[in-house]
Amino acid sequence: MTRSFLFLPGNRPKMLLNGAWLQADALIFDLEDAVSPEEKDAARILVCHGLSAVDYGSRQIVIRINSLETPYWEEDLEGVLPLKPAMVLLPKADGMEAVKTLENKMEEIEGRMGIPKGTTKIGALIETAMGVEKAYEIGSASSRVAALFLGAEDLTADLGCVRTKEGAEISYARGRLVNAAGACAIEAFDTPFTDIEDTEGLERDARLAREMGFSGKLVISPRHIEKVNEIFRPGREEISYAREVFSAIEEGKRAGKGAVALRGKMIDAPVVKRAERILQMAAEIGEEAEV
Repeated sequence: MTRSFLFLPGNRPKMLLNGAWLQADALIFDLEDAVSPEEKDAARILVCHGLSAVDYGSRQIVIRINSLETPYWEEDLEGVLPLKPAMVLLPKADGMEAVKTLENKMEEIEGRMGIPKGTTKIGALIETAMGVEKAYEIGSASSRVAALFLGAEDLTADLGCVRTKEGAEISYARGRLVNAAGACAIEAFDTPFTDIEDTEGLERDARLAREMGFSGKLVISPRHIEKVNEIFRPGREEISYAREVFSAIEEGKRAGKGAVALRGKMIDAPVVKRAERILQMAAEIGEEAEV
């Protein structure tokens, strides 16, 4: 279960080292927005050395490469794919063609370097109006695409609207991404909350994202990790109810009942599916013993 993705600037050695101690579920080593053009090569080398030398434990390793519109992205792949990161994050994903271009280059490098095909997945960062409208096309463009990520800062700039803490301006984009990800049977992760000091605003924003169906959230500050992890963790009541669902089903089978009710409501397929997901999430983060 991955709830929090923390961005680490690829040109900041101290932050790359600190990533090994932070409690984010995933670390995004950023070669794009956080790095100026004159530092691209140095950042790529630094990230590759860091991944080779530092033990990041069970944290999922993600590399945000540079846009396919730049001259840097192919060198990014040449450098990082031999290190077998879990995912490459494609910025400004705007359609199937971009995913296919990235996939083809990844396969060429894997074949040349003897890396099993498909070792590294693709995450698509949706941060343009075109990307939002083509979210399903992007998510279904390749079996490598494992998740859609929302980038609201660039999106609102593209739309020409004001980015607010309340987020009404990105409601459509959020809903579109969650729906597209669900249709593709992949995950969706929400945009970062950018006010580092506003913990109450972060909590409201993260709770809304979870209620909408996002699996987790991008994070730009280590101070936000704990709250995001907490909000996207299944609660005790959720886990308890999920267990009751399966207990009721088993009891119904023993009694020969064709239909089973729990707390006055029928247990149908969507209820079972939700209960299965809650218990799977709990198992992945070791919550069972705490209930």
